[in-house]
Amino acid sequence: MVSVTELLANHAIRAYLLRMVGEEGIELLRRFPEGEEKSDEELAEITEINLNTVRHTLYTLYEKRLAEYRRLKNSETGWLTYLWHLRMDRLYGVIEREIRDALEHLDARLAYEEKNDFYICKNCSVVYTFVDAAEWNFECPNCEEMLEHFDNELIAAALRRRVERIKGCLGGA
Repeated sequence: MVSVTELLANHAIRAYLLRMVGEEGIELLRRFPEGEEKSDEELAEITEINLNTVRHTLYTLYEKRLAEYRRLKNSETGWLTYLWHLRMDRLYGVIEREIRDALEHLDARLAYEEKNDFYICKNCSVVYTFVDAAEWNFECPNCEEMLEHFDNELIAAALRRRVERIKGCLGGA
């Protein structure tokens, strides 16, 4: 299993985690005791990070299934304690799922760009599909200027390149 230290040494993974949990979240990950369970209060004390930030980071990681907790109930008080542990072994799967989701959205956008003909109002800079433009007799519904054909081939080509690059990274997906 790859350690958090090794994961954070990878610039791309560190950037991904930084975007997800911020600098203090990275610090929490870095200082989380390897292979141990700790309560959010213990983690705040160990790391000297604000308890709310610790909780926010843990819940963010939990949503991605990169952290799990075990609940303990104090039989005398009835209070619940949550003991957290990291599941960073799932990180590559999480990243792959997000890349596949992004690919699906890009594929859908590419299909939209390829299947439609577009018109633009040069005055308002609003782009319309052929169906919408025809409905308004090729006049802008905002300013009543005539709509002009909009060549979206540069957009479609950029989307194609990005889709192909992502598919190449995923091994042809």
